[in-house]
Amino acid sequence: MTETYFPDSRARQRLYEGPLAIYIDIFAEQLTRQGYSTATARDKLRLIAHLSRWLDRDKLPVEDLNEACIERFRCYRRRQGRVDRHAASTCKALLEQLREASVISLSPEPREDNVQRRIEDNYTQYLVQERGLASSTVINYVAIVRDFVAAIPVPLDMLCPKHIHAFIRRCSRRFSRRRLQLIVTALRSFLRYLQQRGKISADLATAVPTVANWRRADVPKTITPEQVEKLLASCDPATTAGRRDRAILLLLARLGLRAGEVVAMRLDDIDWAAGTFIVRGKGSRQEPMPLPEDVGKALADYLTDGRPACDTRRVFVRLCAPHRGLKNASSLCDIVKRALARAGINAPFKGAHLLRHSLATRLLASGASLAEIGELLRHERLQTTQIYAKLDLGALRSLAQPWPGGAS
Repeated sequence: MTETYFPDSRARQRLYEGPLAIYIDIFAEQLTRQGYSTATARDKLRLIAHLSRWLDRDKLPVEDLNEACIERFRCYRRRQGRVDRHAASTCKALLEQLREASVISLSPEPREDNVQRRIEDNYTQYLVQERGLASSTVINYVAIVRDFVAAIPVPLDMLCPKHIHAFIRRCSRRFSRRRLQLIVTALRSFLRYLQQRGKISADLATAVPTVANWRRADVPKTITPEQVEKLLASCDPATTAGRRDRAILLLLARLGLRAGEVVAMRLDDIDWAAGTFIVRGKGSRQEPMPLPEDVGKALADYLTDGRPACDTRRVFVRLCAPHRGLKNASSLCDIVKRALARAGINAPFKGAHLLRHSLATRLLASGASLAEIGELLRHERLQTTQIYAKLDLGALRSLAQPWPGGAS
């Protein structure tokens, strides 16, 4: 496999030195599967070869390889004046590969100097194993806790309400009410976890304030049907990125899918013969939906001429190596933001939910009932759909009472 990247036999021979020599072909094959360019793959293989020779020089076996060992190697390279652009990702991928092959310990050894990392790992394990939360929820909670632990000026056992309030006040200046609600929910979960584990003695979860955010207080942010079409037209079908982004935007605009549902789509979910696909929705629900002709064509164009060959079964993958499924809903929000900028649309809200709201608004204007809209959007309760009634201005005008003292 290394012949692909190093045709010169003398250069190739330098890769097969030291204790990592027997794994170099497997690593090269992985780089090929993940779609790395030849130049990047060469850099990564050279770095592994340098690491192998460094291990050999210090008489270290492969079994001793871990994060701390990698950090010593990188310090050694920096002292030599070497700049390794891909060092972090390369070494991480190598450790993952060796752990999957049971060559080294399956779990990374905790670093004594990284208290925050241990807190995150233990809290993540608690959320997954004891609480059984969905992976998306775990990712959100852990990211908030990471920011919280980094922001507080004292160790956790000296935590008090004023530190919690100061963190929430800072967040309130940066985030929406909806995001702030998630932050306080995650903090309560984390503080209960700390008390349960004996890390803190007081029930500080009760010190976390409630965020005022009344349901259906806001009007959904939307764009017009003409702007939606302009947004779709901004995707260049002659490019890989354009084909992928158009398929994603059509799923959002025509079917009102949530960002997380698009991210979770798998190749096996699509039934081309029946013209349907499975939506992996909230609460681990899986529901069939029809695949409209234009959405199906955009998906087929992307899958046949755009989606890179890779191991993942997820429909939508990264454009750059390593080719794997899009990370989370934020990735889709970024795609929507870029499309809005290309189309020159200054939308009141720039997330993926903008297109879901716009679809509901268009259906309401076309005469669809709230029940029909709720069925398409897969709302469990009609009350959730009722927020769109605020957008039916004609019906609302008929309910308006005359202003006292106004013209008759």
